[in-house]
Amino acid sequence: MLNFLKQEGISETLIKEIEDFRKKYEVNQLYDYRIPKPKYNYYGKEIWEQAITAILCGENLLLVGSKATGKNVLAENLACVFGRPSWDISFHINTDSTSLIGTDTFENGQVVFRDGPIYECAKYGGFGILDEINMAKNDSVAVLHATLDYRRIIDVPGYDKIKLNDAVRFIATMNYGYAGTRELNEALTSRFMVIAMPNVTSENLMKILTKEFPNLNEKYIEQFTEFFQELKLKSDNSEISTKSVDLRGLLSSIHLMERGLEPVRALQMGIVNKSFDEFERKLVEDVIKLRIPDNIDRGDIFTY
Repeated sequence: MLNFLKQEGISETLIKEIEDFRKKYEVNQLYDYRIPKPKYNYYGKEIWEQAITAILCGENLLLVGSKATGKNVLAENLACVFGRPSWDISFHINTDSTSLIGTDTFENGQVVFRDGPIYECAKYGGFGILDEINMAKNDSVAVLHATLDYRRIIDVPGYDKIKLNDAVRFIATMNYGYAGTRELNEALTSRFMVIAMPNVTSENLMKILTKEFPNLNEKYIEQFTEFFQELKLKSDNSEISTKSVDLRGLLSSIHLMERGLEPVRALQMGIVNKSFDEFERKLVEDVIKLRIPDNIDRGDIFTY
């Protein structure tokens, strides 16, 4: 990953500081398996440098942006770059303090404390990835206030108070406008450095497609890129919802094509059918027809 950062033009000074961080904070071998091995790389020099600088300064990060901006990809990439085990915590409406920090349980006939993901992350110097943090109720994430601010502690009633390992960082992600989401309260937001994640550019999307599909014909790298950007534009103009603006769906569709499924059928599964509105599906199908001819096959799209 450090070589990738060099290719992206990241400051040599920052890369050297990352190397120093990794040497300073060794990882317990029992948790080596938690260090991510990302399938995708995040492309975007400015965002990388902002995120790296914040982490080196001991700050927590809040990645805010619409769908398909690479929030989770960047969070996973950061844990990999810094060589830290990661704990993924998905927030939802029923998230409470016990699911974050831990709870009592029976073991060998005794009541013992079962560590939650936040507690384990704090002990072993991990990066905690707090996915969709604005899905949880404000009163449940309030237990994180002392964890995320200058105190850097977790106080477990009836057990102990632990100080966070110096290597611990928390990286939260959030979307606006999803069902069940809410505004974060000011007290919680103030404990993060916030990065507004930009939409993926055509240039960076072409890099993703080139890396993921080395045999994809250059013409269709451009076509799939323009297809996705056109869907994004229609969504921005409120012609369609965000359901079909699905980068994961596009990548999965191209994998199906690589296996031999007809391109139009693959895109129906990965993109079109994500919407359950018939009129919207028709609009998306029209965009596909403009970009992907009905009569093409696998040999037209891929070069071997």
